[in-house]
Amino acid sequence: MDTNNKSINDRLYFRQLLSGRDFAISNQLATQMVNFVYLIGDRQTRECVIVDPAYAISDLLEIIQHDEMKLTGVLATHYHPDHVGGSMSGMSIEGVATLLTKQQVPIHVNSHEATWVTRTTGISTNDLVLHEGGDKIDIGEISLTFVHTPGHTPGSQCFLVEQKLVAGDTLFLEGCGRTDLPGSDPNEMYYSLQRLAKLPHDTLVCPGHQYSTLPSSDLGDVVAANHVFKSNSHQEWMQWFGR
Repeated sequence: MDTNNKSINDRLYFRQLLSGRDFAISNQLATQMVNFVYLIGDRQTRECVIVDPAYAISDLLEIIQHDEMKLTGVLATHYHPDHVGGSMSGMSIEGVATLLTKQQVPIHVNSHEATWVTRTTGISTNDLVLHEGGDKIDIGEISLTFVHTPGHTPGSQCFLVEQKLVAGDTLFLEGCGRTDLPGSDPNEMYYSLQRLAKLPHDTLVCPGHQYSTLPSSDLGDVVAANHVFKSNSHQEWMQWFGR
């Protein structure tokens, strides 16, 4: 066994929190939308980031405090209000704007998503750190890689950390993100999914919503069972999923 890898794995702080169950318990929209929020960090340095904070920011900050971790940043998979806050279905959702009033931390977004994020949330571009696919950040000694996966939105991104893929709304255990919304592109989604399918099949897929019985699953099982990987060609995919 590689003892260095074992040491890093032991340091990884990784929590998957379900809206309406683990936080925002009394929020009907949060319960209906079944969003996942992720906490990722280094147990030794106590630093952590939060992925897609929405609905009940105080609840999420209390969980971080209870775990004796220190929030050092926010990672946004994409700009939709159920992931970063804003107006949705005539309702206002708490998100990064509320978080910044409580704690000033950088908001990490893909460069193609910056304008969409500022329009949706009302925060300033000065609050954003822009990334390209392949960028890395360190959370303590834990390395995290940004994976640009356009399709659901222009700047949708996933995060790879210690054989875990935080997939946002790019890939669910059953299905993928919608491609009929503003900024969506079924052509881009096809290539993003093909890129993810080439990752090691023991990578754990951690989606942005619990749209399936299981909260996460190995990529190999997802590729084998998920209908979005059943097309034999780009042309066939576009016939199935194109506008």
